[in-house]
Amino acid sequence: MTTPTLITFVAYFIVLLGIGFYFYRRNESIEEYLLGGRGMGAWVTALSAQASDMSGWLLMGLPGAIYLGGLANAWIAIGLFVGTALNWILVSRRLRAYTQKTNSITLPCFLEDRFADPTGLLRIVGAFVILIFFTIYASSGLIAAGKLFESSFGVSYQAAVLIGGAIIILYTFLGGFLAVCWTDLFQGSLMVIALVVVPALAYTRAGGIAGIRDGTMLKDFARSYSGPEGATALLATVSALAWGLGYFGQPHILTRFMSAKSLAKLSRSMVIAIAWVFVSLAGAVAIGWIGVGLFKTVPGGDHEKVFIYMIAEVTHPWIGGIMLAAILSAIMSTIDSQLLVLSSAMTEDFYQKVIKRDAAPREVVLAGRVCVLLTSLVALALALGVRGQTILDVVALAWAGLGAAFGPLVLFALYSRRTSWQAALAGMITGTVVLVVWKQVGLSERLYEIVPGFAANYIAILVTNRFVRQNDPTVLQQYDQVLTEVHGRMS
Repeated sequence: MTTPTLITFVAYFIVLLGIGFYFYRRNESIEEYLLGGRGMGAWVTALSAQASDMSGWLLMGLPGAIYLGGLANAWIAIGLFVGTALNWILVSRRLRAYTQKTNSITLPCFLEDRFADPTGLLRIVGAFVILIFFTIYASSGLIAAGKLFESSFGVSYQAAVLIGGAIIILYTFLGGFLAVCWTDLFQGSLMVIALVVVPALAYTRAGGIAGIRDGTMLKDFARSYSGPEGATALLATVSALAWGLGYFGQPHILTRFMSAKSLAKLSRSMVIAIAWVFVSLAGAVAIGWIGVGLFKTVPGGDHEKVFIYMIAEVTHPWIGGIMLAAILSAIMSTIDSQLLVLSSAMTEDFYQKVIKRDAAPREVVLAGRVCVLLTSLVALALALGVRGQTILDVVALAWAGLGAAFGPLVLFALYSRRTSWQAALAGMITGTVVLVVWKQVGLSERLYEIVPGFAANYIAILVTNRFVRQNDPTVLQQYDQVLTEVHGRMS
């Protein structure tokens, strides 16, 4: 830790907290606290969606996986890029129009309203799934924060987790969705700069293509798809590509679509977001690949810190402080969004619908802030308790859980006119159960658990739809109106 790095970090924290304080008094209703009043512009929507998606694993987990396992792990990046593009193309516009038509501000509430579930089970089970997997997801970001502060400040891992968590919790608690989105705009810009600048500088230091090629000879970067290991390699590739399936069920990304100011703004956001993701994922892969030529072994033996040590190796301390702040940006931009979604699940989907239906707007906002604190404490406890696990391993479980539970439901909600609430509920439960069982019996070592979970959800919906079809005339008319609006705005 140098003085320039310390000053950069302190200045960065001050900016984030300043944004939180600025938006503190602008949250008069729960819709403003959780969705920003559906007034987000194109750039804010695009960078907020992608910065909240690409957490600490983008700058630490993915480069570490490339450094350790070779370019075969780059299939993860390819799957994520395809998934991002399809999510914007297939989901964003229809979801924005549909959630406004149903007046829904959370994903579980949307599913309940869209399928006309009279029991409330879709909302309750959905909120419970979000509570479980998002708490795990948030803990992965705190693990990344712990590793960053541990390496940069020389403090213990436990103290590092608590420092990072306290800052994130404070500005999310104060500013809600508006603070989260505007900090994401700033953080997303900083992330993509770091992902371009650092590997460009490190490429020369590593000796160019010749040096990197020599370095990669130390590792098995080429995975054979023939011979006795061919089937295993093929399953590994499918598992990596399957990360893209998770996008359709990630509430913290889908809420960005719901918050856009208009469908026209959303179309502009799509172009910005896809370009940002392409550059960012390419930069992350480059960091891991170039890192092999730069370091025979990562100092300390933790491969997920390869970007941190690369920054120290190739940049001036002042520039290095800014680049390290970019890693913190990636971590914070996701955790704040996850905490807000957890808050929405506990307030809008449970507190306001079950405990106190007539709660005043300010009371609901206060309840949301309290929920942020409570869920943050659980995530902190998890992060402190899983010290030995990698960031990517923890993210993989949470990502798969949300994708398998919600992904097919969102697609059927937007593209299937006759899907019933019974089919949607059967799909959600089946997908989640299959995913958990697959993980628990150890089959995820062969095939990423999102694949069987997503497939089981999809099949359960198809089968149930053959016996129970959607016949509510209001729901059918609403579906037709949304399609008319979306296609009318596109023409």
